[in-house]
Order: sequence, then C-alpha cells, then structure tokens
Amino acid sequence: MVSAIEDPNPEVAGQGHAKLRAAGISVDVGLGAAEAAHDHAGHFRRIREKRPHVILKLAVSADDKIGAAGHKPVAITGEAAKTRVHLLRAQSDAILVGIGTVLADDPVLTCRLPGMEALAPVRVVLDRALRLPGTSKLVQSARQTPLWVMTSDFADAPAAMKLGAAGAQVMRVAATAKPPGLDLPAVLHALSDKGITRLMVEGGSRIASSFVAADLVDEIWLLRGPDKVGTDGIPALDALPLSAITGSPAFKTRGSETLQRDTLTIYERAV
Repeated sequence: MVSAIEDPNPEVAGQGHAKLRAAGISVDVGLGAAEAAHDHAGHFRRIREKRPHVILKLAVSADDKIGAAGHKPVAITGEAAKTRVHLLRAQSDAILVGIGTVLADDPVLTCRLPGMEALAPVRVVLDRALRLPGTSKLVQSARQTPLWVMTSDFADAPAAMKLGAAGAQVMRVAATAKPPGLDLPAVLHALSDKGITRLMVEGGSRIASSFVAADLVDEIWLLRGPDKVGTDGIPALDALPLSAITGSPAFKTRGSETLQRDTLTIYERAV
C-alpha cells in the first residue's frame, strides 16, 4: 500500500494514482494531510497570501491580565511554561514585539534552552517613531542575533543610521493614522519578502489586540497561570475581551496540556 497526501493539482494527482492502481498498487489518498498542512502552514501561507503564519503567544493570569499596573514585574507563569515558550521561539523564524514592550521590559528575546541558543529567531520590533534606545539589550546584541526594526517612512533618518551602525536592520513600511501605528499587512508582507514563514507575536496587549482585530492571527498559544493580578492589571488584549479569542467561532481548540501549575491551550483558525 502506498499512502499519499493529496496533490495540490487534483488532475495530475489523479493520473498518477491511476497508473499506480493499474500496476496493482493500492493507493490511499489524504493520510496525514492535516498534520502535513499544519507543519507546512508557514510555507503555504507565504506562497498564497504573501505573509507568514502568525502565532500569538499570550501568558495571562487567572483574571485575564498580562501584567501588573505600571508595568511592574509580576510572575504570571512558572518555569515549565517558560521552557515551552523558549521552544516555540526556537521553532519560529522571527519573534515580534512592540516598542512599548521593549521600553517597559528591555527584553533579549532569544532562545535560552541549553544547546539551542543558535536557534534564536530574528527579533522584530514595531517602532513607528524609532524610539528604540541604543542602550537596550536588543540593540546591544544586534550583531549576535539579528534585529529588524520596522518603522514608518517619516521616522528620523539619523536615528535609523545609529541603529544601522549598531548592527540592526531598519525597514520602513506604511503607517496608519487611526490608530497611529504601522500597517500590519504591510509589516507581514515585508517579513514574507525577507523569507519569514513562521512569526511569533509575543509582546504587548496593544500589539496582540491589533493583530486579533485585523484578523491576522492564525494560531494562539494561551498560557494561563493560577494566580490573580488584580483589577488594575494590564488586560490581555487591551480594549478587547479575551473572549475575542476563547469564545470566537473564528478559532477552534487544537489541544491543551498542563505545565506544572499552569495550563496551555492552543487555538487555531476554524477554517
């Protein structure tokens, strides 16, 4: 028996299957097609839609917050969940955050699993006005791990030159007036042109809500911790309720697992 994933050209595939059957070979079509489609989703989406497969990662508290008021440090999830996130980073081509997250947290955004440091993705920062400081950990490590800064056409040229001199690559895309920011389809198209097929969106409630509102999220990794932050904490999706994901018919649950005291639920597009 020969099993095959369905060919994208049914006519050509049918001719091939007929020849195999004529030779006395049993052919099963479609076995493993769903798994293969998921594994190669980034490639397919880049070819068909000129953008990468977008994975949104959210770590929320028991009361649907992603941080404490004033961006004060607060532990949402434990070590097992953090390890899972670093593995997802290693499986992604690029990881994207907004400038707000960079200014508040000064992250490094690398994969820190032992032996997998070389698999760290390209770091992408959405920075409309080029506020990224040269003293940030991202800029300081730009020559070790690629850093791409997406900005608008009217951003300050000297600031762009300084970032370029530090090893970062500055990419200009169209901006939007309401709300003020960068045009997300243009951002994704630019990343696709650079070969990015799997993009992990990890930073900031505004960035997360913008991708959800624009219908540009294909997969969601929702990590939930057991503790509450409080009513003054930062909402997971800015002005959107978390039910925009968890209760939306646009997404279906692919699976869930327990990570010590935390839970991970993975959603994907329903169609």
